Amino acid sequence: MAGTSTLAVVLDGLSTAGLSTGCQHGVPWYVAQLGGQLVAALAEVDRPLTDGLADAIERVAAAHPECDLRDPGTPSATVAILRQRYEVLDHLVLADSPIVLESADGHTVISDLRVDEVLPELRAEVERHETHTSGHREALQRLVLAQRQVRNTPEGYWVAASTPDAAQHALTGTTRMGDLRSAAVMSDGVSRLVTEYGMATWFDVFATLQTGGPRELIEAVRKVEATDPSGLRWPRYKSGDDATVAYCQW
Repeated sequence: MAGTSTLAVVLDGLSTAGLSTGCQHGVPWYVAQLGGQLVAALAEVDRPLTDGLADAIERVAAAHPECDLRDPGTPSATVAILRQRYEVLDHLVLADSPIVLESADGHTVISDLRVDEVLPELRAEVERHETHTSGHREALQRLVLAQRQVRNTPEGYWVAASTPDAAQHALTGTTRMGDLRSAAVMSDGVSRLVTEYGMATWFDVFATLQTGGPRELIEAVRKVEATDPSGLRWPRYKSGDDATVAYCQW
């Protein structure tokens, strides 16, 4: 996560499932570099978010030319950006880290779920196994290998990796601030409390954020996951995914 008083950025590195990436630095390094470059690239308030993301991706790629950036498993991340610009909020979402806007009329969820539309048979195979088993690990590796072949292609889905063009495939838009009360930018490791586990509503999420902040919300996610460590009730890739939240009020 990175940000300023007018900018919130949440990045979620993609799992490598223990497979080679062609990069000697790794996913955490990539995410940290991309976050810093995004803040710098979007310092100009009127710059389109897609242009800033493309520039950041290009700058990170230039920072490690010794790595094989053509490897289909090159480090990559989802991107969610919310920016205050005058009296509006600009948003950008690339892959499945959502932005949720709270207004008097309810909640608007902005998420890019194209990854869920590809390779359904392999996804189902992963979900048939309990987490922390050899069968689960092997099925996950098969899924990740197949996902890499359609990542950042018209037939698949788009993430931030080494190709600046991916930024043009993000979901973008603008909302008047006068219509909103608050917003949350988060990784899917948090949003699944609502979308996958069904153990809270968005109203519950924002009530927790208002009273206890991001820490309390993440603790609520972990408590739910602890009741199903093997993924029997909620089949998933891992017992607990990375969880990040930026809660925005004005």
